[in-house]
Amino acid sequence: MAVETWWTVDELAARAGITVRTLRFYAAKGLLPPPELGPRRVGRYGVEHLGRLELIEELQRQGLTLAAIERYLAELPDDVGSLDLAVHRALVASWQPETAERITREQLERRAGRPLDDADLDRLAAMGAIRRPETPDDPCDDFPVDPGLLPLGLRILDVPIPLETLVAARAVVRLHSRATAHDLHRLFRDTVWRPFLASDPDEAGLERMKELSSHIEPLVIQALVTAFQRSLAEELAVPAAE
Repeated sequence: MAVETWWTVDELAARAGITVRTLRFYAAKGLLPPPELGPRRVGRYGVEHLGRLELIEELQRQGLTLAAIERYLAELPDDVGSLDLAVHRALVASWQPETAERITREQLERRAGRPLDDADLDRLAAMGAIRRPETPDDPCDDFPVDPGLLPLGLRILDVPIPLETLVAARAVVRLHSRATAHDLHRLFRDTVWRPFLASDPDEAGLERMKELSSHIEPLVIQALVTAFQRSLAEELAVPAAE
């Protein structure tokens, strides 16, 4: 996984699911760092470029203007890596409502950069990136897709992780995230909302409390992502023999 990956401008655009014209537009606006120059001075793009493009596309799906996206990216550190970009995209994608977006097998293969067999589709489905047909009558080359998970699924598609491990990992994440959400909801209900309602607030106070409570959710999500990222880093730092 430490092997460097380089793409031409056409390959990068295909991986990001955009046109070369759009990619060049982003680059001209300064939203992408310049490529490295390879043999014969051909531009080479890496995973950080792909991460930025995926973040830009996610910000656009949220309805941000180009000026707002420029300001967002300007706040990122100059040495931001692909992992940090993925965390930013995950936080942004958490506010994206579920949609009926679909993707064809041809589009998937363009973004993956190679043909995909049934085993590849099973891996993407196990990660929640796509949903396979439930019945033989369903179209087999047109899949419902999770826009937030698809870039991650394609990124680790060739990582040698057994399908069973992917299924189990997703189950672990869903189980503990639901338990955490349940405990946090109970905590705020018992220590914040019930005492507040017991104070017999007027209608204006109730609306104000609802507005303030809505600001807590993004802070909690960011805190959870940060805490999980740090905990995972600590676990990965422990030698496998232990």
